[in-house]
Formats: sequence, structure tokens, C-alpha cells
Amino acid sequence: MASAARPPEPEESVGTGRPGRRGAQGLPAPPGDSLAVGTLRGAAAPARSVVASPRPGKGKAGREAARRRLQLPPASQAEARAAGAAGAAAEEEEEQAAEAEEPLVSVPQEEEEEAQPLPPVCVSPMRGMWRDEKVVLYCDQVLQGCKAEDADEAMSKYLSEKLKLKDRWLGVWKTNPELFFVKYEEASIPFVAILVEVTCKPRQSSSSCFKVSVSLAEPFSSNIANIPRGLVNEILEELEHSVPLLEVYPVEGQDSDIHDIALALEVVRFFYDFLWRDWDDEESCENYTALIEERINLWCDIQDGTIPGPIAQRFKKTLEKYKNKRVELIEYQSNITEDPSAAEAVECWKKYYEIVMLCGLLKMWEDLRLRVHGPFFPRILRRRKGKRDFGKTITHIVAKVMTTDMVKDLSSDTLLQQHDDLDLALDSCYSGDTVVIFPGEYQAVNLALLTDDIIIKGVGKREEIMITSEPSHDSFVVSKADNVKLMHLSLIQQGTVDGIVVVESGHMTLENCILKCEGTGVCVLTGAALTITDSEITGAQGAGVELYPGSIAVLERNEIHHCNNLRTSDNSKSTLGGVNMKVLPAPKLKMTNNHIYNNNGYGVSILQPTEQFFIVAEEALNKGAASGDKKEDSMLSRVMQNLNLEMNNNKIEANLKGDIRIVTS
Repeated sequence: MASAARPPEPEESVGTGRPGRRGAQGLPAPPGDSLAVGTLRGAAAPARSVVASPRPGKGKAGREAARRRLQLPPASQAEARAAGAAGAAAEEEEEQAAEAEEPLVSVPQEEEEEAQPLPPVCVSPMRGMWRDEKVVLYCDQVLQGCKAEDADEAMSKYLSEKLKLKDRWLGVWKTNPELFFVKYEEASIPFVAILVEVTCKPRQSSSSCFKVSVSLAEPFSSNIANIPRGLVNEILEELEHSVPLLEVYPVEGQDSDIHDIALALEVVRFFYDFLWRDWDDEESCENYTALIEERINLWCDIQDGTIPGPIAQRFKKTLEKYKNKRVELIEYQSNITEDPSAAEAVECWKKYYEIVMLCGLLKMWEDLRLRVHGPFFPRILRRRKGKRDFGKTITHIVAKVMTTDMVKDLSSDTLLQQHDDLDLALDSCYSGDTVVIFPGEYQAVNLALLTDDIIIKGVGKREEIMITSEPSHDSFVVSKADNVKLMHLSLIQQGTVDGIVVVESGHMTLENCILKCEGTGVCVLTGAALTITDSEITGAQGAGVELYPGSIAVLERNEIHHCNNLRTSDNSKSTLGGVNMKVLPAPKLKMTNNHIYNNNGYGVSILQPTEQFFIVAEEALNKGAASGDKKEDSMLSRVMQNLNLEMNNNKIEANLKGDIRIVTS
């Protein structure tokens, strides 16, 4: 076993900058918002709260003193200054202890000057691009139909052409705090940024490995006011004034060529942060640009809220975990100097198969057909029980203690069964049973496994009968029964990523319920039907009610408000709000006397595919809107008729985008 073979290694090509560092922390961060360099392929490791030894060699005693001062994050320094006499005494004792170890030389005055605030960096035009524009940019202009193994070369060629526009410019270099701090807190110092003058003459073949020459620019500027100039110069000398190009962000206020360079850098960062996968050039892909288009669509769906926030967070964490596991394997293998022992071989294989499993999950996410209800929407597997053998139905009372007063309204021949746990009651149900819940707070995993036709109703005020989701589970309420009814309840979603209520098939009725969403709202899948009356839906990170193609819904006397509350960097493009319909084939929707208000998207949005479906009707609608209210109402009525959309006496108001809109996906 001592000579066991190594497992297949994830290829780490040093020349091309393939990951090797702790790269890609998930979704790309916009410049100025957070440390971007930790997310780039081939860039420095992400910031962590660590203690590192001071760098030996070029630093003088004064700079060593400066380093000790930098061990305390700026916020902590401010607290120390305000701590009073006791704090001062403690600080003096620490200084005396440090002096006992090594005499300190006072820091020269010029090194104590405060750095000026950083100038603003160029705002990326990519933030305002529509998904179609991003697809054209990457697939048609940059990659131009190349294969995955040629993507590095295509990105390098694109970036090199842009860099020829200007070889000297000002930029903000954002780098890992570990270069400067012996000890720091990640939350207080996510990155160190310095204003530098860039001399750009890249020679490397990989765009992610481009290095540029930098020097301190005047005035001396940083995001950390008390960072010594001498320390910055020392670090730059150790780096031979050469830093990764993708760590530099051009400064605003220079000529138009610099804006082109800033855009090119953002294009490359986004590609390696989100569009590139380590396995791309290891597998045969007939149409690589089509795969890139799918990933752009995935990113846009996350940004505009089509994929709810909790699901997006799970994808981000999975992507981050995959890349970190890959780095762990590379580092572990690099520490094996001879033939691996049996234990080392087993550990290598274990790490390798973890990577393979995460890779497969990420591929599922990237497939549009699986994304809708794929890896993050577990299907119901429980079989339908049907009727009891003796043909009777039972009323299940859910309360800690049952009294005769609770059942005084029931007929004398009613069969009763009392439970103090809602999960046990649901598990005991057969088709035709009724679950009666008295005031209190409950949790029930079995609400995600509704396969039999039952009624679940609360007794008392609906606000006092609270059913909360289990945060460790994906789903909350999921039905696959022919007829399920929930009445007089409050559903409170906590942590689950699925819709607060998902109707997979059959018909569900929600009557006089409160739905406090945290992820998606109510989802009605293809072929399923839903009736909601006298209920309230609020807080969804997507639409309050999501209707999939071919579904049916009846909404009467409901309040749908404050939905699509997910704040994204591209919030201007977000359209989801109160009710969202996905057509082709069109769902059927009847809305009567509903109040839809204060949603961040439209009150009602109709999502049509990119094919020529209802485009003529939408153009007619827009044309009618310009001609007067009567024509607008007429055109809207025609579109609604085509969509089987019946709306009567609804109050749709104060929605951020507007009342009703047809949106092209």
C-alpha cells in the first residue's frame, strides 16, 4: 500500500494561472465594495484572521514598530485610545514587554503621515448591461466561437488589444491584507488598497496572470489612513514593483481610453470569477459559447431575483466549496514529497471524490432544464396512502392538552385522535382526514410531503396558530395531492430555499392564511392548480405568487405586498413582484378583489420567452398606451384574453416598477 498510486489530479497549470490559490469566492464583487482579488483565478488567498511572522530582511526597526502598530485593526486602535487610564496603563505594560524582547526605534515622522482618501474607480458599464448584451460581448466579440481550451488565449488577446490604448495610467491596487498586516480582522480590513501609477507592458500568455509595474502615486492614498508610506514602499520592493493586473482598478477622471481598459479588466474578472470552470478544458464541449451563454443566464437569473436569494446563496456556497476543495487537494498533494503512504492515498482519493461530487452538482445548476426545479427542489417520494381499510375518517386534534370544550362543535360520531406534535398528526393522516390545530407554535417536516387529500385548519385567530419551517430543510409546504386545504393558519418561512408553498400537482386551497415568506413565495408548477382566498402573502424574495407554464390559479380577496425584497446590484432590471406568470403554454389566472401593493417589481408580470410570442400584442399594447387610456385598456384586454388572464376589481398600486407588464426573458 505504501506505493499506492496518486489519484487523478486537478490540473494546475502554473503558466496559465489555473486556480491554485484560494480563488473564486462565488459571485464577483463590484470594485470598491469588497476585496475582489481574493475571488480571481490565480490571485492571492482570501483574507483570514491569521497571525503571521514579520517579513525578515529589508525592514528596519522603525518599520517593525510600524508593523506592530498595524497588528491592531483601525477600529480597535480607536477603542484603545478611548479606553482611559486603565487602557493606557495596560498598553504601556505591553509596550514594555515588547521592548524587553527587542529595542524599538521611533517611527520617523514622514512615515506617520496619514494617507489621503482614495479617488473613485471607474464604474463598470457591465453593471448596466442586459443579459443579451453580455451574451453578445462574450460569445460573439471575445470568445468568437472558440473551444474551452482556447478560452485563455481568447481572453488574453482581447485584453492585450485594449491595453495597447494606454501604457501608463492611475489605478487603485487592491490586495490581500496579509501582505501588510501581521494580525488583522477580516471584517474590519477586507483588503488593502493603494493609489498607484501603472506601467502596463504585459508579456504573459494568460490574461489571468498578466503582471504590471506599479509605483506609488501622489498624493499618497489608501483605504487605511494610518498605513505607513515606508511599509508600502517596502512591500512593493519585495514584489519588485510587479503586481497582478487584475488586482488594479483604473481611477475615474482619466481619458476615454482608460474607461475601455476598465471595461476590459471587468470583462476578464467576471469571466474567471463566474463563467470559467476548472473542468472546462478537461472535457470535450462541442459548443463552448453556448455553455457560456447558459452561465450568463444563470448569473442574470440570480441578479434579477428570478432565482430567489436563498437558492442563489446555496449556489454561491457550492461554487466556493468546490474551488476551496480543489485547492485543498492541490496543496495536500504538493506536500507529499515521496510515494504516498496508504493513509495519504486514501485522503487524496477522498478529497478527489468530494470535488467530483461538487462538480456534478454545479453542472446540474448550470442546466436550464434542471434549474427550475432541479437540485434545489427535492421531489415528493412518499406514496399516497388513500382511504383507510375500514373506510372511516379521523379528526386529529393538535394541542398540548385536549379539553371537551375544544370538540363541542363536532358531531357525536366523529372519530378523534389527539396529538401534541403536528408532525405526528400529519404522519397519521389518510385521505379524507382533518387536522385541527389550536393556538401555539409548531414545526412539521411532513408538510413537505402532502400526498393525501386532507384538510389542515386552525381554530382561533390565524396570527396565533404559527407553523414555522425547519431551517435545515429545503422545503416547507409541498403538495402532490388531488385536494389539500390549509385554513386559518400563519406559515412562517425560516431558512428553507424552496417556495413557502409549492403545488407540484393536483389542487391546493389556501383560505384565510398568512404567509410570511423568506425565500420564494407560492409556486404553482406545470399542470397544478391553486386557489387562494382571504389570505396575505408578504416578504418573498421573488414573486409572491409564481405561476409556471400550464398552471391554474384563482386569487380572490388577498393582499400581496412587499415581495421581491431581495436587493441586488442590478435591481433596476428586477421585474418580479406580486404575481409572476411564465407563459408558453400560458397559465390560467383569475384575480378578483385582490390588493397588490408595495412590491419592488411590477404588481403583475408576464414573463414571455424570447420567441415571437405575444410580441405583437405587446407592441400593440405599447402603441395603445401612447394613444390614450381607452386604447391602452383595449389592448391590455386583448393580451389578457390571449393569456387566459381574468382580472376584476383588483387594486394594484404603489409597486416600484408599475402595475402590470409583459417582460421578455
